[in-house]
Amino acid sequence: MSLFKVFDISGSGLSAQSVRLNTIASNLANADSASGTADGAYRARHPVFQAVMDDFGGQGGSASVRVNGVVQSQAPPEMRHMPNHPLANEDGYVFLPAVNTVEAMTDMMSANRTYQNNVEVLNTVKQLMLRTLQLGRN
Repeated sequence: MSLFKVFDISGSGLSAQSVRLNTIASNLANADSASGTADGAYRARHPVFQAVMDDFGGQGGSASVRVNGVVQSQAPPEMRHMPNHPLANEDGYVFLPAVNTVEAMTDMMSANRTYQNNVEVLNTVKQLMLRTLQLGRN
């Protein structure tokens, strides 16, 4: 495998983690949004990743990651009795998304760390390539 392929692999990881961070941010931003109906309540979104194996004419392959899509959570919204809320239904209930903010923040920290690791891989490979080029100068 060529060292140049590392840029593609790490780049696909950066792209995937960027999608993951954006969906988590969207979930956190909507965690407290209320609705008057269960159907109108925000549903958390989660990216679905797929490993992609590449074969280079029998020369060995490499793997990368691809975002297969973003799915909505099937968890039912939380019903909360808030009769003074402007969106409350006739029984005084509002519907809140089933978003666990602690779990979402933990997931965000993990995605952030994975993103940082991919950046470090790119920087390390770049430095190795530069040092290899400098060997020829001496």
